[in-house]
Amino acid sequence: MNPLVSLTFLLTLLVCGGQVLAAESGPEYQPVPADALSVPQTLLSLIHTPQVQAELGLTGPKLASFLPVLRKLDGPWWMARIRPRPEQREITAKLEQQLVAELEDKCGAAAIRRLRQLELQSQGPRMLARPDLKQYLQLSASQSDQLTQLFADTDALVTKVNTPEGQKNAELIAELQKTAGAEPERAKGILSPEQQRRLQFAMGALIDTSKFERIYPLAPELIDSGEWVGSSRTRLSNLRGKIVLVHFYAFQCSNCRANFHIYNRWHRTLRDKGVAVIGIQTPETSAESDAAVVRAAAIKDGFEFPVVIDLKHENWTAWANTMWPTVYVIDQDGYVRFWWQGELNWQGATVDRTIETLVERLLAEASPPIGTPAVSATRTGNP
Repeated sequence: MNPLVSLTFLLTLLVCGGQVLAAESGPEYQPVPADALSVPQTLLSLIHTPQVQAELGLTGPKLASFLPVLRKLDGPWWMARIRPRPEQREITAKLEQQLVAELEDKCGAAAIRRLRQLELQSQGPRMLARPDLKQYLQLSASQSDQLTQLFADTDALVTKVNTPEGQKNAELIAELQKTAGAEPERAKGILSPEQQRRLQFAMGALIDTSKFERIYPLAPELIDSGEWVGSSRTRLSNLRGKIVLVHFYAFQCSNCRANFHIYNRWHRTLRDKGVAVIGIQTPETSAESDAAVVRAAAIKDGFEFPVVIDLKHENWTAWANTMWPTVYVIDQDGYVRFWWQGELNWQGATVDRTIETLVERLLAEASPPIGTPAVSATRTGNP
């Protein structure tokens, strides 16, 4: 699910509240506190999108000079996704501050103001839990309490749904959808017309952020363990211009083996179209820790694509991987675009086709155009 908010969602929240004075100043933006759990942290997702990069003037040589900064931030951001939520938010908050400092140096204060406007838009009604925005809108204690309760009601349902029992409870899921869908209108009702007008001014020109697709980091570079299947060794940086399908596996894992014929099919049918398949064998058992045994198994299973034998779990750690198998789709510029944990065809699923559809679309696009409908970036697979 795209974590950035749609334009329709924002328009539900906002109404035109009168003329905005040209001399009016916006909020004194402050970093989103890590403990402001109601507020989504969206800056790092935003800065990866070509739409936002263009808005900030990050094009051509300026973008090229910024990419090392982005990669420096992306490593810890990507790895933080598997940490407990409080720790993840602490890490992300620090990275967001580093991002703003780097961008202001390269792009100037006006670009930072625009980025902050887009940040507000991408946070939807949850932006109203930001301390800086509360101060700018001069929310009363009663209004703050009402908003806190509004968001808490939705979050309580999210917690219930995100359990094995909750995921099977259709009534609970429907209740969550209804409650979350009502958030914009209920939040608008808490604000005065003047506060609505000021909020509209603070957000600037609206953009439909739900159409932003490239919202994940640059993929981590492969770590060469010195042990490979076959003679082909490679680096992701050598594959720019190609789509890369990276899969983590353990050859004795039954869920992994269920995907093997798909990986082989991808290699056979997509390699001439500009798609590369790379395997990363990270051991789960003692037998899988023997490079010679891994090589023999890969040959038996018909793997003709490069496989790095990740004996020390170095790639597993760098990718913050947590499950065998996991498949990642890396676009032509090296960005993660989709990932899936588990069997691709588990219990009738057709995630292999979902990936193939995404690959075909990426191949057809020289660069992602503004307004292209997003492919859902689900990352939940079978148990």
